[in-house]
Amino acid sequence: MTTRVVLVDDVPEVRRLVRTSLRFAGGFEVVGEAGDGVEALQLVAELQPDIVVLDLGLPDIAGREVLTRIRASSPATRIVVFSGTADPPDRQWIDERVEGYVLKDAELDLLLDLLHTVRDRQGVAVCDLPKDLLSVRESRRFLREILASWAMSEAEDAAQLVVSELVTNAITHADSACRLRLSRTTGGLRVEVVDGGTGTPDPQPPSATGLHGRGMHIVDALAVAWGTELLDTGGKVVWAELPRSA
Repeated sequence: MTTRVVLVDDVPEVRRLVRTSLRFAGGFEVVGEAGDGVEALQLVAELQPDIVVLDLGLPDIAGREVLTRIRASSPATRIVVFSGTADPPDRQWIDERVEGYVLKDAELDLLLDLLHTVRDRQGVAVCDLPKDLLSVRESRRFLREILASWAMSEAEDAAQLVVSELVTNAITHADSACRLRLSRTTGGLRVEVVDGGTGTPDPQPPSATGLHGRGMHIVDALAVAWGTELLDTGGKVVWAELPRSA
């Protein structure tokens, strides 16, 4: 199956070089090109490509904003940065939201190798959610759309319960905005929620009156595995692996 790519760079010669290289590599189709942020956002929203090759130094809109708006309008699209800037101030923020970062002064083969790797991955979708209980509803909408695009709607019922619980925990107990990351795997679906809070969500002993902690019993019952990973930068990732037939 051909991988559909949109190229975003304000230098036509760079776009031509990447386009030609992808044509010779095979398996890729450049379905659109943009020289500025406004055009890029319009193309991505319309075409919903598999991959965007993105230059962060666009003339009209800051690269961080373009990246954020691409994620919002086409969450299943994977983003590879092809930039002339080695270490922008927000490099860590960018790295957390893209599939790879290649410098323009590197060998072009590095970009092609990365694009092949990204193409062969099962699929990843990311959604940033504010510290607001309305984000729980938004997370369910996002999940529903992504599972439909991945032809995995049969896993939706279980996944909705897990996503709702993990996002609710991030907002109410971690008192934090969060990022929902869905990964399609060979066995099913991986759900990750990243928040800035401390502590870990643990199932609580059954109680006739207490409600706190009951949701993690649901996660434990539905998931093949789940856990928590603390981040060096602060905060944590709470993840759950769901079988495709859940």
